[in-house]
Amino acid sequence: MTKDRLYLGIDGGQSSTTALIADENGRIIGEGRGGPCNHVAAAERREKFLKTIGDCIAQAYQQAGIDPTSASFAAACFGFSGGAEDKECYVRELVRSAKYKFTHDAEIALTGATGGEPGIIVIAGTGSMAFGRNAAAATARAGGWGYIFGDEGGAFDLSRRALRAALQYEEGWGPHTGLHTLLLDVAGAPDANTLMHRFYNHFDHAFIASLAPLVTRSAEDGDRVAVEIVDQAARKLAWYVQGVHGHLFTPGESVPVAYIGGAFQSEPLLEAFARAIHESIGCTARAPRFGPAEGAILEALRLDSR
Repeated sequence: MTKDRLYLGIDGGQSSTTALIADENGRIIGEGRGGPCNHVAAAERREKFLKTIGDCIAQAYQQAGIDPTSASFAAACFGFSGGAEDKECYVRELVRSAKYKFTHDAEIALTGATGGEPGIIVIAGTGSMAFGRNAAAATARAGGWGYIFGDEGGAFDLSRRALRAALQYEEGWGPHTGLHTLLLDVAGAPDANTLMHRFYNHFDHAFIASLAPLVTRSAEDGDRVAVEIVDQAARKLAWYVQGVHGHLFTPGESVPVAYIGGAFQSEPLLEAFARAIHESIGCTARAPRFGPAEGAILEALRLDSR
C-alpha cells in the first residue's frame, strides 16, 4: 500500500455518530463526532442522516488536513445501529472509496473490542444483544429485538422491572423496596398508580431507560429487590453469550467476551455477569481493546487487504 492510502470508519448509533480517518498504518489522523443517525425512513430524517454523517466526516477531514473536494479512500466501513440496508445508497453520495463495507454496529464493536480476533461482544445500553465471530468467520447473534420483545438486561429492561417492583410493593403483593420512593420522587408522582398513568399517557422510551441508574445504585446500597433485578439482568445477558457461544465455539472453548454499554457501568451488574459466564461456559469478561469506530477502521483495513 502506498503512503497516501486513506481509510474511513463510521460508527453510527442511536445516540451518537463517530467518523475516523486512518492512514495506511492504521494511525488515526482525523476524527469527527455528531448526533444519532440510525433512522432514514422519512425525508426529513434522510436529510438529518446525511447532515450528521457529512458533518462528522467534514470534522475528520479538517483535523486530518485533507481537502474534501479531492478526498478518496482505499476502503471505508460503515457500522450502523439497526443495520445498513436503508443507508447504503445515501452514504455512497457522500463518500468516494474504492471499496465499501456496510454492516451493523455490533460487528464493528466486536472487531474493535477483540482487535479483530474471534470472540463475543455483549452490548447493553438502552437495549441489549450479543454478537460473535469465530476463526472461520462464521457469525451469530442473540437478542437485540427491541424493548417490546427483547432487550433483556438493558437499561429499559432494568427500569421496567423496577417499575413493576414499585407497583407490586404499593399493591401489597411485593416486598418492600426503596425503588418505590425513588421512582415516585424522580417523576413527581404521589403514588405508583399515577406514575404508571403518566408513563402510559406520555410514553418516553429514552426517559424510562434513563432511570436505570436508580436501580443499580439501589443495588449497590443493598436494596434486596434492586439486587435481584440487577442479578436477573446479568443472567439474561449471560444467556445471550451462552447462545452465541453454542453456535460458534466448541463446549468449554474459552474465548474473549467483551462488554460495552452504559448498563455495564454498574459494578454489581458487571460482577454478576462476569461470574455467570465464567461459571456457565468458562469464559472471562473483559473491557474492549478499542471502540466501535476503531473497529470500523480495522474492518476497512482488512477489506483493502483482500
